[in-house]
Formats: sequence, C-alpha cells, structure tokens
Amino acid sequence: MIPHLLSIRELSREDVLDILERASRLKREGACCSALAGKVVVNLFYEPSTRTSCSFEVAAAGLGAHVLNWNVASSSSVKGETLLDTARNLAAMGVFAFVIRHPNAGAPALVARHINCAVVNAGDGRHEHPSQALLDAFTLKEKWGDLEGRHILIVGDVLHSRVARSNLYCLKLLGAKVSFCGPPSLVPKAFETLGTHIYFDLDEALKEADAVMMLRLQKERQTEALIPSVQEYHRRWGLDLRRLSQLKRGAFVMHPGPVNRGLEMASEAMEGPSNLILEQVSNGVIIRQAILESLQ
Repeated sequence: MIPHLLSIRELSREDVLDILERASRLKREGACCSALAGKVVVNLFYEPSTRTSCSFEVAAAGLGAHVLNWNVASSSSVKGETLLDTARNLAAMGVFAFVIRHPNAGAPALVARHINCAVVNAGDGRHEHPSQALLDAFTLKEKWGDLEGRHILIVGDVLHSRVARSNLYCLKLLGAKVSFCGPPSLVPKAFETLGTHIYFDLDEALKEADAVMMLRLQKERQTEALIPSVQEYHRRWGLDLRRLSQLKRGAFVMHPGPVNRGLEMASEAMEGPSNLILEQVSNGVIIRQAILESLQ
C-alpha cells in the first residue's frame, strides 16, 4: 500500500511489483466493483488529456467510486483561484483521492503536502508520468514475463517528455536496459548521468532493441525551433515500414499517444502484430485500477 503516487523514483522495486501483480489479478479475476464504493475520486486536469483522464475515470468507476471530472474552463480557477485552494475546497467535501495533471512540475506533490487524502500524479510538466510508465512496464511484462536484461529504446522528444523520465526509472528498476535516441537538441547528453545510453542515429539504435517506444513531438512545449523541419525529423527519427523491417524478430513497438501520424510514426507502422499501442491503452485502465486500489 502507498499513500500517494507522485513519482516512480519514490517507489521501491517491491512497490512497483506489487502494483503490477495487483493489475495482473484485476485483469485475471475482474475488478471488485465495491473496492472504492462510497468514495470520491476527483480528476483535476489543468492540461488536455484523452487516454489518461478517461482511463482513470473508467478505472475508478469500475471499482465503485463516484468520479468527479473537474473542468478548468468552468471552474473558479478562471477567477484566480489557486490549485492549492481548489484542492483544499474539494478535499473538504470528502474526497478519497485526487488525480492531478498540471503543466508545472511538482504541482501534485505540493497538493499532497497540504491535504489529507491520496494524490496521483497524472503528469506534471516535464517531471514524471508514473502511471504511464507502470502500464508500459505491465504491457511488456505480459509479453515477456520478466524485463530483466531486455533492451527498450525510447525515441524522440526526450527533452520535454515526462513519459521518458518515468519509463527510464521504472524499466531500470525492473532490470531492463534503457536507451534514448533522437536529435541532439531533444536528447541532451546529460541524460547519460541517469544510467542510459544515447544514440543520435535511429538505424543504428534499432538493431539491439527488444521494444521501441516512440514519443510524441511536443511542439506545444517548445519555445524555439529544435528540429530543422517535420519532414527532416520524420526522415531521420520517424518509424516507417523500412525501419520496422530492421527490428529484431519479436521486437515490439509502443507509443504513449497521441500519435502525430507521418511525424514520429508513419500510418503503416501503426499496424501489425508488433504494435502494442492499443494494448497500452487497454492496460491503462487495469493499471490505474491497481494504483487506486493500492492507495492507503
């Protein structure tokens, strides 16, 4: 049991394995629709989301919780109310857990320090996205049984990606080797200090990968031009049919979504038995049920 889920780096290997085992049980036996009966879960999203917000809603409802989907555009935040005041007021209504997405790193942790209920980080700035990393690890563990010694290549906009950071911590915790690949402007060499290898040549990087995780090019977070053009980016770091044919036999392709078709992935590369994107989405509900169930 954990009080919050704010960062993969705050979890032990045993914590991660417990959540993954809970997810396996829930998938095998089905969710207990009374596990969170009578409890309120609030989705507090200050950034747009489809997969994360909807899967947390489905997950909580499947456990019997009442789900409140807070809408920033119709809330008092447009009148100047702070995140902390919003959370405190909602907590006073008897909330069990907040699921928070925010553009500022550390926002969910700030809320967790000041309210007496559980907080789940659903993505904060460039910091982390722990539930995404857990569902990615769960998806791969289902395929392989064990991640020990497996090589996962993460490709693209690592600089702005909270998904890349959380996956690096989570996958390494489970014994996998993690490498990053992309243009030097989006994959700083400083990441090597976190225990990852960096490639700038995708064709070279693909040779040893057991799974390739493509990242969305986060143009909304870029304050300057970091790639020469979208055409050049796709040519050098995009996944197409030619590069799919270079993958090791049995290697998998992943993407946290949303996908910019024709940019980080060609449409043709999103089909076929090696593609796990929709399995990631499906497993997102299961892993988020396991997270909510594990909160104290």
